[in-house]
Amino acid sequence: MNLTMLKAKLHRAVVTQCDLHYEGSISIDKDLLARSGILPNEQVDVLNINNGERFTTYAIEAPAGSRMIGINGAGARKAQVGDLVIIIAYAQMSAAEAETHEPRVVLMGEGNEPL
Repeated sequence: MNLTMLKAKLHRAVVTQCDLHYEGSISIDKDLLARSGILPNEQVDVLNINNGERFTTYAIEAPAGSRMIGINGAGARKAQVGDLVIIIAYAQMSAAEAETHEPRVVLMGEGNEPL
């Protein structure tokens, strides 16, 4: 049996940009992707703390050090600049792997700086 487990989470990131006319996805600072273990093009869920919206998209790299969290395409209808979001990636693994799996959780502070 395979289980879907939390792989990585950026907790309480601030949306810095919304672009309705971009093709789609969420732009995440390259450094934050590396720190969380989320890969470019990986599927993620975005949970908007401000309005309760939830949507699925994929991650793309924003410039390293920019601290950008950019909601693109249709997802831009579900968030506004300044909203707090939780970005989650999951992984499939066996029950045995799940027993010892530890997700990477990055708590975000002011200016999207990792705490």
